[in-house]
Amino acid sequence: MLTEEEFVYAMALRRRGWTISAIARHLGCDRKTIRGWVEGQREPGARRRAVPDYFEPFVAYVAARLVADPHLWGTALYDEVVGLGYPRSYVTFVREVRLAWVAAALRGVLGRKGPSIDRDRASAR
Repeated sequence: MLTEEEFVYAMALRRRGWTISAIARHLGCDRKTIRGWVEGQREPGARRRAVPDYFEPFVAYVAARLVADPHLWGTALYDEVVGLGYPRSYVTFVREVRLAWVAAALRGVLGRKGPSIDRDRASAR
């Protein structure tokens, strides 16, 4: 995987007429990696997943079910998702739901300012 700086450098070398093999030797990377970046098949700074994400096709369904019924039991939701074709265990399902929930919560929090402190009340203590 190349960093964005290396990607920009490789693209500049390619525009100057360097071959993919020469760029790969210069940067110390594999030719297939450089070719993938130059041809737009890969994205700089992003890694391919080593294993497929089995939960991804069900994220929208799980989110909609939890919005509709926030007190839905995990086992009931798991049974529904297994019926739709989810191939993993209950423990893995719960972990994926928690990770998706934390990611959604962070997206909401990162866009806001932090808590404000009333300085008059803080100095009165």
